[in-house]
Amino acid sequence: MQGKLETVTEGVSAPPGGSRPNVVVALWRGLRPKQWIKNLLVFAGLVFTLNERWRLFTPEMWRYLVRSTLAFVLFSLISSTIYLLNDVRDVEKDRRHPVKRNRPVASGALPAWLAVTTALILMPLLFAASFLLSKPFFVVVASYIVMQFGYIFLLKELVLVDVFIIAIGFVMRAVSGTVVLGAQISPWLYTVTLLGALFLGLCKRRNELVLLEGRAADHRKILERYTAPLLDSLTSIVASSTIMAYSLYTFTSPTLPSNNLMMLTVPFVIFGMFRYLYLAHSHNAGGSPEEVFLRDKPLLVTIGLWILTTGLILGLR
Repeated sequence: MQGKLETVTEGVSAPPGGSRPNVVVALWRGLRPKQWIKNLLVFAGLVFTLNERWRLFTPEMWRYLVRSTLAFVLFSLISSTIYLLNDVRDVEKDRRHPVKRNRPVASGALPAWLAVTTALILMPLLFAASFLLSKPFFVVVASYIVMQFGYIFLLKELVLVDVFIIAIGFVMRAVSGTVVLGAQISPWLYTVTLLGALFLGLCKRRNELVLLEGRAADHRKILERYTAPLLDSLTSIVASSTIMAYSLYTFTSPTLPSNNLMMLTVPFVIFGMFRYLYLAHSHNAGGSPEEVFLRDKPLLVTIGLWILTTGLILGLR
């Protein structure tokens, strides 16, 4: 596998006519820190699966918080190593994309050899740290890495499978946050996370299809197998399923308060999904979920209200 990556880096150089910015800054951008927001799912285990086992401002709570934070940092860096390898693998395709051509490797700001070297140095160190933190967490991390390599070299070219792999990656983030604490794992956590991630993945594919118009297959061959009407239909199915699953989760999960007050958070989820669909269809903004969540004020307010309401309900149980 390393040989394949080395082959990819041969002949990859900066596009002519461009100046090379600070390589450290380029490497930092190549790690895609904005996408670390996805790894906040690691904290779902702390918030939703510990039930009565912790209370605020106790030594036990702080111990769990430290472990969750370490898991978040490790998963974020591990994801970043995959981004570096993927950017080297897809460098020529990215250069034909109106947005991805600005990525550090595609733009020539970050040498391909440095991206690969950084990833291959970091990966074993992160493996070791994950093993020391928690053996079950290490198993999840190792499985995630294997799955991502499968995605980079094969699975990203299989229709529908590519979207499911992305979604399963989100589920593994949530799972890692529970196993690192030895907490009870709620099947609802998997279901809602999987459906929500499928929703984002389908919106992302639609964005690529619309943005690239007739040139979609030039960037990624699999895009010619999708159509906007198909993706719209699948998104509608997944969006409805996500809302239903989350609603059922709020009053049937054994790890949530028995007073059913979590149902008060359902309107925030519905509005958030409606808002995201609006942005995806009216502004074609579904290509980068982290950018949408960080920049759209109505979504930020909705997420803030959801966090506040959830915190009050779980904190006062």
